[in-house]
Amino acid sequence: MKIIKKLTLGIFALSVLISCGKETKKETASVSKKDQNPPNIVFILSDDQSWTDYGFMGDKNIETPRIDQFAKESLTFKKAYVPTPLCSPSLATIITGLYPKDHGIIGNDKVYDRKGNRKENRAKAYKPVIEAFEKQTTLADMLKEKGYLSFQTGKWWHGNHKVGGFDYGMTHGDPKRGGRHGDYGLKIGRTGLDTINNYVDLALKEKKPFFLWYAPFLPHRPHTPPQRLLDKYLKKTDSESLAKYWAMIEWFDETCGRLFDMFEEKGLTENTLFVYVCDNGWAQNPKKDGYLKHSKRAPYDMGIRTPIMYKWKGKITPKMDNSTISSSIDMVPTVLDILGIEKPENLPGINVLDEKALNERKGFFGEVYAHDFETIENSMYYNMAIFPPYKIIVPDPVRKKNEVVQLFNIDTDPFEKNNIAENNPEIVKDLQEKIKAFRSK
Repeated sequence: MKIIKKLTLGIFALSVLISCGKETKKETASVSKKDQNPPNIVFILSDDQSWTDYGFMGDKNIETPRIDQFAKESLTFKKAYVPTPLCSPSLATIITGLYPKDHGIIGNDKVYDRKGNRKENRAKAYKPVIEAFEKQTTLADMLKEKGYLSFQTGKWWHGNHKVGGFDYGMTHGDPKRGGRHGDYGLKIGRTGLDTINNYVDLALKEKKPFFLWYAPFLPHRPHTPPQRLLDKYLKKTDSESLAKYWAMIEWFDETCGRLFDMFEEKGLTENTLFVYVCDNGWAQNPKKDGYLKHSKRAPYDMGIRTPIMYKWKGKITPKMDNSTISSSIDMVPTVLDILGIEKPENLPGINVLDEKALNERKGFFGEVYAHDFETIENSMYYNMAIFPPYKIIVPDPVRKKNEVVQLFNIDTDPFEKNNIAENNPEIVKDLQEKIKAFRSK
């Protein structure tokens, strides 16, 4: 049973952690179960950004100095993934460690009547989805075992922040007051970090470790960057839509820098585990406001690939990993292992600090459903299996009946230009069997 605390303060919070983890005999960064001063944990989530759109990932136009420095100080997986290319189900995976088919959030909206009172109709249709999700055990729930306070700021699709086990949060989730995907939480980052500062001070006052969920509405549309940044990028491109998107990314980078500086000023950097991920990809359309079809909501790497980074100063050895694959399903198991909390049997991910487990894993899976979903059975668009060097995309025979199976060698063809399925029937068959086994669990 989940333990949900009563709502007390209506403040906002960022995903950052503080603590003093002690060395143990394990090769992985782990805190003894007897340790009374575990690290704070901060999840930093970018919103709608391509895996290519960082300085440290090779982009020559966008400046991301603070994230670049963070990547150098982290165990950075440059070939990492989220299991689905859409906000709500991706965030649900990050907080539960489960695939969409298992946590039940497979799209952004439950199918609803868009005539009449849309907010009321949407809320009525989505209510059973939230009620079902509330029964899931989230990372915030599990951290209560260690006495953590949990704070939510930014994007949150699943009703009130308490549904996710957070003690305090910015998102009320009331559809009558505009609640859908974050409401007041969407102000974090765009209007400063005061709420996060208040949350951190509260945890320090109560002398408790904390879990901070920092999921700002950045660089997500509306692309409304500060004029100083827009002017900077208008000098680099003739496309105003590209310039706005690039400027939004640097704006997001600046907010991350302010977060890091806040922790440094409070003396919390060494006692905090920071984890970075992007919820889904985005390829900006240079001709208009919007994304290109091979990115968000698509099964391609431009939709699901993201760098994932783990930083715990003095505890996790920095490494820029260009080959090992990882996934957002690993974030929860990694945190649990660090804290000595037993991993629930239903979690498919691994502790990425366990080199043996990391090297033994051969691959993982992806899912794409309709934005407005009904059930898993009648909303499926694509299944994916990522077993390097191969990635297969299997279209649903009903909803994508005119599409063919696609197989790519993502090591040599990272932008998936050459479908090699026809010439590799045995590989296709093997990966399809893996997907079949995955779906049956």
